[in-house]
Amino acid sequence: MSIAFGTDGWRDTVEAFTPARVRRLGGAVAGYLEAEAIAGPVVVGMDPRESSPTIAAGLTAVLAEAGRAVIRPDRDCPTPIVAYTVVDRGAAGALMVTASHNPPAYNGIKFIPADGAPATEAVTDAITARLGAPGPTGAEAAVETIDPHPAYRRHLDALLPGRLEGLEIVYDAMHGAGRGVTDALLRDRGAAVTTIRGDRDPGFGGQAPEPTPAHLGPLIERVRSQGADLGIANDGDADRVAVVTPDRGVLSAHLLFAAVYAARVADQPGPVVRTVSTSTLIDAIAADHDAAVVEVPVGFKWVAAAMQTHDAVMGGEESGGFTVAGHLREKDGVMMALLLAQLAQAEPLDARIDRIEATYGTVHTGLRSIEVPAPPTAAVVDACDGQVAGVPVARVDRTDGVKLWLEGGAWMLVRGKLGQYGTFIGRSLTTGITTTSPESELIWPPAREGTDE
Repeated sequence: MSIAFGTDGWRDTVEAFTPARVRRLGGAVAGYLEAEAIAGPVVVGMDPRESSPTIAAGLTAVLAEAGRAVIRPDRDCPTPIVAYTVVDRGAAGALMVTASHNPPAYNGIKFIPADGAPATEAVTDAITARLGAPGPTGAEAAVETIDPHPAYRRHLDALLPGRLEGLEIVYDAMHGAGRGVTDALLRDRGAAVTTIRGDRDPGFGGQAPEPTPAHLGPLIERVRSQGADLGIANDGDADRVAVVTPDRGVLSAHLLFAAVYAARVADQPGPVVRTVSTSTLIDAIAADHDAAVVEVPVGFKWVAAAMQTHDAVMGGEESGGFTVAGHLREKDGVMMALLLAQLAQAEPLDARIDRIEATYGTVHTGLRSIEVPAPPTAAVVDACDGQVAGVPVARVDRTDGVKLWLEGGAWMLVRGKLGQYGTFIGRSLTTGITTTSPESELIWPPAREGTDE
């Protein structure tokens, strides 16, 4: 069994996180930091999964034994707050124990570098290369336990000042790390907040803590029965956000992205970064503001890097991960909850989306899962024979997989991933920016080969 860093760290079933593998990874991180002469403590955070405290304790022990001071949040904690703590405390980096939105049977470990942004492939490759090497040794270092939330909230007070009186919100914590954090932030700003699924449940109520329409029925029902202005949900580690509006129910992440970017770019003109799997509705809004659009591969590490290079106003992806200029270059569902609440207080989100759809068109989405024996990227180009559903292919883009741009602006994307059991898992998403010419998209998320035990 291997330790493999994918788009967002090492994730696997709980059984894979044996004490030996956890120590190997912790030792590899300690060795990497020493080899690169990166000073400072390491933050070790975790989500509320049943296995997370044990894994976090194992990482803490091996880091301390290697002479690396450790900072531990006093409870399970949103990933973006762990990332902010790295920056705030001048830490060398962080190890976050989380499987994010994945089902309870999974867990994961991700490394967050000193800048609080996602680790690049160069960093994860360097860590992976040290998995078989002995870690550094030294005098056992101290472990400090802190409450990281006050510093993070002071940062948001400066980034997004203002009050929320008169706004009624239903917050769905999905039993995740955002409970008592996102809702408390909104409540302290003056909003009337009702929290559902706000208790710690390591099993997340028996489902994946992923804020998709299939999982947000209770939030939809509560928003409508209560007559709330909006509903907000976070995933298991609160790095993603979803919104429920009174008229639309669960708002498509494509439309959510569009609403936020349209508001931000009007006040702060500048580029936007989106992944290849995100609707070109964003492009239409950017064009109206003479702003550049930077398209990057799937994975927030690519979004983060491009935001820095291009001084972007906002970056995001279709899975509900977003950030804005002035904040961490990491997706943050807590910060986004506050930003969305501020937008809703100024103008209902449904009204904002109505105006966007009337101006630019709408987004059509659908989802299904398929299994194929190999990444079909090359075969798709040949099979299409220059057209998709009778529409000619205008150009082929290989930024990430194969993206077929069709005449009229529609597109189809095919990406490959070697799955955990040697199969290629795919999902089909239909999306578009016009009511007359919907786009269609096939997505196979990328994977990396790991280092065997």
